[in-house]
Amino acid sequence: MNVKSAYVRPALILAIGLVLGLAALGYQLGSSALSIKEYERTVTVKGLSEREEAADVVLWPIRVIAADNDLTALYNKLESDMQVIQTFLTREGLSPDAITLSAPTVVDKLAQQYGGPAEVPFRYSASQTLTVYSYEVEDTRRIMGEIATLGKQGIVISQDDYRGAVQYLFLRLNDIKPEMVEEATMNARSVAQKFAEDSQSRLGKIKRASQGQFSISDRDANTPYIKKIRVVSTVEYYLSD
Repeated sequence: MNVKSAYVRPALILAIGLVLGLAALGYQLGSSALSIKEYERTVTVKGLSEREEAADVVLWPIRVIAADNDLTALYNKLESDMQVIQTFLTREGLSPDAITLSAPTVVDKLAQQYGGPAEVPFRYSASQTLTVYSYEVEDTRRIMGEIATLGKQGIVISQDDYRGAVQYLFLRLNDIKPEMVEEATMNARSVAQKFAEDSQSRLGKIKRASQGQFSISDRDANTPYIKKIRVVSTVEYYLSD
């Protein structure tokens, strides 16, 4: 046996041993990966909670318009109209604290003309807005239906939907959040349980969960004072055989 063979054979045995060792290690790691992957089987589901609630606050802008050729008479007209409206509202049960007045806006039509003078029936036009911010939503809605009677006293209330739109607000979201989140989570678990049964699996613990954003919208166009509150939770569960 020559010297060269004496060195080659141990090296060859060592190389074969390393290959076999790495192969065994790879098999073990592969088996472990399969076991982990098997353990990591999950299902992701969504749970919905939805309910209807009455609005807490009504925001009601009442915009009065007037016109005259005499500026002093115009301001006096607006002041008188606002006093009549405030008296009407408080007499119907609204608190004076719920009523605020904006500054009047006056337009001089002659000063705004372009291209020469033109005939205008009244030089000045003006508007002023009285805003009701009330927690008495039902009482305020009742008064809305009766305020048109002030037209008989010569008060012109603008029907501009853009600047005179009534708003209804829901402020009690924090009071109902815990119950809705719990309901959404229970609904998600019910869906996941059904999936597990259909796939002949067992439902495990929650791997991760996320609460969706709460949304508040009108129930429909005709009942904006009824709000629809909605939340969707996303939950991922472990599955096992």
